[in-house]
Amino acid sequence: MLKTLLSRLVAPSPAPLTEPDAELALAALLVRLARADDHYDITEKARIDRVLATRRGLSVSEAGDLRHKAEVLEAEAPDTVRFTRALKEMIAHEDRIGVIEALWEVALADGEREAQEDALIRLATNLLGINDRDSALARQRVTARLR
Repeated sequence: MLKTLLSRLVAPSPAPLTEPDAELALAALLVRLARADDHYDITEKARIDRVLATRRGLSVSEAGDLRHKAEVLEAEAPDTVRFTRALKEMIAHEDRIGVIEALWEVALADGEREAQEDALIRLATNLLGINDRDSALARQRVTARLR
């Protein structure tokens, strides 16, 4: 399954992803974000699991399994642009804000904003066709929830 998804992500003109593959690509993007500052800890893993469980209605165990697959995919995947392009094709514009919120939720899980994480979120926001203002509002909503 991972090899098939990887081959689709690196194809010159990737076909739209199925919903499960899009969720796996999103999970891998969340893992990439958590790893961006070279500090990938249990807090960030737990936050990714919670985000995945909430988005997909999964149990904690199922979300953990999805995250484990995403960790493998992220380690082998070529670049963030392809993840994001695949997600953009699969997710309706109005639902992409939820992707940005998920990214902010993981980035802010450790209570700090890192430059590498901010840069990756800015890139993903742009590639998903979301403007900076909407990303800032998403960050504010996540910050309010985390308090």
